[in-house]
Amino acid sequence: MTNVIHLRVEFGGGAELLFGNQKKHDVAIPTGPQKCTLSDLIMWLKENLLRGKEELFVQEKTVRPGILVLVNDTDWELLGGLAYELKSNDNVLFISTLHGG
Repeated sequence: MTNVIHLRVEFGGGAELLFGNQKKHDVAIPTGPQKCTLSDLIMWLKENLLRGKEELFVQEKTVRPGILVLVNDTDWELLGGLAYELKSNDNVLFISTLHGG
């Protein structure tokens, strides 16, 4: 049986340019019997929504350094990082802190 998790995914600080210049995405991610983690979400985004260069968003199966990740306005590191199990209606925000000079 395939389960689906519904999330709001947002991008800011220029990260939206990698995702069709769209800041907000409401997504439905198939999860199967297991839970959907932040790691799963990052790989799903890479495979399904990413329109820019992969290396500007993903590095070694996580977000590249310089991208902040917030889940429901809480730093993902406080929630367990990549292993955090997402819940339906979570809001996940990716903010790029990398800017050209």
